[in-house]
Amino acid sequence: MTDYLSLIKEPIKDELEQFVALFNASLTHQDRLQEEIFARIRNRAGKRMRPMLIMLMAKNYGTVGDATLHAAVGLELLHTASLVHDDVVDESRERRGQASVNAVYDNKVAVLVGDYILSTALLHVSITHNELIVRYLAELGRTLSDGEILQLTSIGADEISEQTYYEIISRKTAALFEACCAIGAISAGVPEERVGGAKRFGKTLGIIFQIRDDIFDYYDSPEIGKPTGNDMAEGKLTLPAIHALNSTRDEAMQAIARKVKQGTVTQDEISCLVEFTKANGGIEYAERRMQELHDDALRFINAEVADGPIRRSLKAYLDFVVERTK
Repeated sequence: MTDYLSLIKEPIKDELEQFVALFNASLTHQDRLQEEIFARIRNRAGKRMRPMLIMLMAKNYGTVGDATLHAAVGLELLHTASLVHDDVVDESRERRGQASVNAVYDNKVAVLVGDYILSTALLHVSITHNELIVRYLAELGRTLSDGEILQLTSIGADEISEQTYYEIISRKTAALFEACCAIGAISAGVPEERVGGAKRFGKTLGIIFQIRDDIFDYYDSPEIGKPTGNDMAEGKLTLPAIHALNSTRDEAMQAIARKVKQGTVTQDEISCLVEFTKANGGIEYAERRMQELHDDALRFINAEVADGPIRRSLKAYLDFVVERTK
């Protein structure tokens, strides 16, 4: 497989190092307990996909300055805080293969740590001295909360709808990537009225990212770190199953789907619905949808990205989001 991550990082190597140093410094504390928790969070930092997108977008329109770096740290901290809080809401015991903060400590500690990280995010975006960046991050926090609430309310609803699925991910993963592109462009001096194309590109990337994540749920892989059907066990129906159910109208499978949403489904029934989804074109449909979105995102790169290294990097980013295996 192509080493997409190296291609993505190539034009922003130095800036990425600066980001990592700033991010790690922001999650450092003299208190023993907080430093212990922050060290756990720093050690599972992931691939830095969102900060890299902010920096690439800034570099496409200008340069990566201090405002870009502080905005990137602010957004990544906001995302980190939301994950700490989500684990409490979902009663999740793991995050990226490690015990979650609430599992190691308790819900009270996790909520307070999440609040501290969120406040630190606001501190960093305030350092940009850019009202637009502050507003975009604040709106992102509201949108992510809206997405979580919509997902919770949709779990118990009878409706099995692609529209609701897209509404949820538009307010969660897609909103994150959309904000990355907008904030990156704005930090490089682009006026708000000219960031529409960048925002659409980011939103499209985020939808692709989430669809790929959802496809993982239909296959058992130690790389991914969650069992097959985990989303269904949590009451969630994702795009592959939604398509298979709505295209066949199979009554027995519709009954299992309702049990998924009611939280009464058994593991054997989940396995049955997973296999039904695979047998009735659910995975292929989701993959076709990703390809359509890929082509839409590629049009932005071809039209808006003139610099050769940045163009190669963003194309690698797009291909990685589609083809990643975990």
